[in-house]
This record gives sequence, C-alpha cells and structure tokens, in this order.
Amino acid sequence: MSQMIINTSKLVRQTVIKQVEAIPENLFDIQPTAFNNTIRWNIGHIIGALNGLLSRGGFTLDSSLPESYSPLFLGGSKPSDWTITPPSKEELLKYLNEQLQALSEISPNVLDNILAPPLQLGPMKFERFGELFNFTSIHETMHSNTISCLLKVILHEQG
Repeated sequence: MSQMIINTSKLVRQTVIKQVEAIPENLFDIQPTAFNNTIRWNIGHIIGALNGLLSRGGFTLDSSLPESYSPLFLGGSKPSDWTITPPSKEELLKYLNEQLQALSEISPNVLDNILAPPLQLGPMKFERFGELFNFTSIHETMHSNTISCLLKVILHEQG
C-alpha cells in the first residue's frame, strides 16, 4: 500500500509538470478579480509546500529552494505584496522536476514513521508521516485545480 501512495504522489506531480509546461508564461502573472493569487503563485506554493510539509514530518527533500520562496509562496502571501522578482517558468519547472526525482527516492518504509509529536495543521492532525505525505498529494491536486480555474478565467477574459 505504501508504494501505491508514493506512486500516486509521483503521478500527481507528473500531471502538474505537464500542466505547467502547457501554459504560456505570459499568463502566469495575470490575476483575475475573483482570485487573490496567480498561476505563478500557485506553482511556487506547490513547490514550497511540499518541501515545508515533508520537512515538518522529519523528511528532507534533496531539493534546496532559494530563501526567497518562503516569503513569495508561503500560505497567506500574495503576488500584490511581492517586492522581489519571482522565479521564471523555467526555474519553477526545474524545482518541480527535482522534487519529482526526490519523490522517486522515498522508501515506502518511512511512511509508517510516527510523528512525535503529531503535527497539527489547522483542524488536521497527522500522527504518521504517511498521513502527512498523502496530504501533500491532496494539497497539490487542490492547487493544480486552482491553476486550471485561473487559466480558464484568464482565457475567457481575453476573449
């Protein structure tokens, strides 16, 4: 079962990579009125959240992100507050691919590790690393859906 969870996570990431590759970069920073973020923000948030969540569970990916990713893409941040240049599509794809490789190297055995103390994220409580790891796929899928919604609205507004 544990290997299936890892395989699902890799499949989700492969889908996100294809999605990002297909979107022209000139659409990455358009923020429709109904949204508080952009395609670029959602991609960066996916990258930063995976690193952050897995490290909180005691697992470090071999993908070291620039320090700028935290203020740019942390939950609650938004592009309208940015004072530094965000990463390019090419850089974002580089980190998405590096993380995909790192996911491939995770041993199914670590998913059974107990988190001591358990990790509380809002109303969610994770007692095992596998629970947290599984949540990262759900989180990534939610943001991938937001990217799809943003793209549809942007293309509709452009006529």
